[in-house]
Amino acid sequence: MRKSCCFIAFIILLTACNRHQQPVPSPASPVRKLVWSDEFDYTGLPDPAKWGYEEGFVRNNEPQYYTKARLANSRVENGLLILEAHKENWRNAYYVPGSTKPREKDSLAKYTSASINTLAQQTWLYGRIEVRAKLPAGKGTWPAIWMMGENRTQLGWPRCGEIDIMEFLGKDPFTVYATVHYPDTTARGYSSTGTSLKIPDPSLDFHIYALEWNADKIDVFFDNKLYLSFPNNKANHTGQDPFRKKNYLLLNLALGHEGGWPGPTDDAILPARYYIDYVRVYQ
Repeated sequence: MRKSCCFIAFIILLTACNRHQQPVPSPASPVRKLVWSDEFDYTGLPDPAKWGYEEGFVRNNEPQYYTKARLANSRVENGLLILEAHKENWRNAYYVPGSTKPREKDSLAKYTSASINTLAQQTWLYGRIEVRAKLPAGKGTWPAIWMMGENRTQLGWPRCGEIDIMEFLGKDPFTVYATVHYPDTTARGYSSTGTSLKIPDPSLDFHIYALEWNADKIDVFFDNKLYLSFPNNKANHTGQDPFRKKNYLLLNLALGHEGGWPGPTDDAILPARYYIDYVRVYQ
């Protein structure tokens, strides 16, 4: 909105010409082969052979209800995966009268969105995970690209570990965040190491968000600019060694609330759309 109409038209044309471009490997990257991808060259729901869903009120007391296999919230069209958040009432299938648990206590949600993942379909140990995406604008939007250990169901969080390749808060449209979370022996049970990077408004164009991961370290990139490097040994306080075990990938669009990290959601910006051009994994 800070750019002229002519400039925006040029950006749209340039983006269209560059969609599905071949990624430029980071300078230090070893030669790898493409082992898994979704180019989103189909129409309809995300490919069930590649993606599953989180459903309901899932975490962080977030106000959105993640729906399962609902085109209004997750669909593929025109070569893009779209995760879309709406303001609407939605019945909570997990509602338990009298419960105080965040997942169960409310009979209705006021927002819907989508969170998809590869847990049941594909997990990886090391490699380059690369996502080309355009992020939603507006206060309260909270899109992410992240990974957790495939043993999350057995061990729980934080023992499974978490790698946040990209988090973005719509209230601060010029910053992206990368963070790793891992178990430790403190009273709260985990540590976090992260950083942020000032960038052009990522809601105006597609950018490449990537993870380079090997037995020694985790590196996170924005458009092939390294902005987080983390040694895996640092995460082995409890012997779980989460970043030397298989992880799965998640893509989601969360919304904020009063007192939460993203802040409250501005209902006027909804529906909000998170566009993903491709997801590629190299090993």
